[in-house]
Amino acid sequence: MKQPWYKYSVNYAWMGTRKGTVTHDLLTPKGRQVYYEDNVEEELKLLRNFFKNNTFVGYLLAPKNAGKGTYIKGLAEALGGDYFDHVSVGDVVRSAEIEYKENGKESELYKYAQKNYRGYMHLDEVFEALTNRSTTSLVPTEFVLMLIKRILEKKEKRTVFIDGFPRNLDQVSYSLYFRELINFREDPDVFIMINAPVTVLDERIKQRVICPNCQTPRNLTLFPTKEVGYDSEKKLFFLVCDNADCSNPQRMVAKEGDEFGLEPIKDRIMMDVKLMERARSLYGVPKIELYNALEADKALEYVNDCEITKEFVYTVNEDSTVNKEARFWEVEEGEERYRSLLPQPVIVQFIKQLVANFNLKERV
Repeated sequence: MKQPWYKYSVNYAWMGTRKGTVTHDLLTPKGRQVYYEDNVEEELKLLRNFFKNNTFVGYLLAPKNAGKGTYIKGLAEALGGDYFDHVSVGDVVRSAEIEYKENGKESELYKYAQKNYRGYMHLDEVFEALTNRSTTSLVPTEFVLMLIKRILEKKEKRTVFIDGFPRNLDQVSYSLYFRELINFREDPDVFIMINAPVTVLDERIKQRVICPNCQTPRNLTLFPTKEVGYDSEKKLFFLVCDNADCSNPQRMVAKEGDEFGLEPIKDRIMMDVKLMERARSLYGVPKIELYNALEADKALEYVNDCEITKEFVYTVNEDSTVNKEARFWEVEEGEERYRSLLPQPVIVQFIKQLVANFNLKERV
């Protein structure tokens, strides 16, 4: 995958500059807390006060597997409190499908839809499409909006990050009037774009493994477990699950099809990229741009060693024990080489841009 499906480029404006040789432990909650205090302590104070008295709608746009959920969870950890809701449209639709399959027209969902759904497709056809989403039948946008509205009505007045809407180009225009369509207050809104080299996403998928027993995910070279083994017959390295809650730790295995990387979902990735391009062209909605990777020859000008993703290179000894050596993980895309960032420096970008977007420093 040396030729990218789109051109990845970095705006370094929000990166700041590296702070000498400062090292942080980003693998532990305490270490991450110190990291955020050292980098964005003032900004976090401003955001906490803002979230207490203000709300907004944030639309998360990114290629599939770029880490939307990871960054939102990381933002919550950095803030250190329950300041917002994260609504995954995919989860909302799947939950609705289960609810309808269990109770049909007697479900609260169906009764709610009878009162609140407005669209061009008959309600029974909508629910038929909902329960057959693997076919060519698609759940109409108007129904998806209704599902989101139903979820938000159950929540108190809070900031909400929407993950998975807009889903296609036709829905972009809906997002301009999203708040009015679901009666979601007079909140400001913002598009949050997560940019990543396609090669980074591709390699992450190819190397990911799970425990067959507890389903804990890891990555063979980027996020290994404590125990790494070597299969002499297959001449392959493998991980052994180290989840403390796993009742039967086993050799971790790749999911079927992961060896093909992003190729099976290339069309989905391209749609995600087009959605981001369309969102950038919209007037009247602020945009935040987050960057998952930096050019290899510039990375250490802006971040420290501890903020860059490492990969482990394995060698096997005569007694079949395995040695691990960590080094910077670099990927090649087009004519550039990139070093991927750990989630925390991306979350720092996120925090800085939220503060700037809402002019919080000027409000003090």
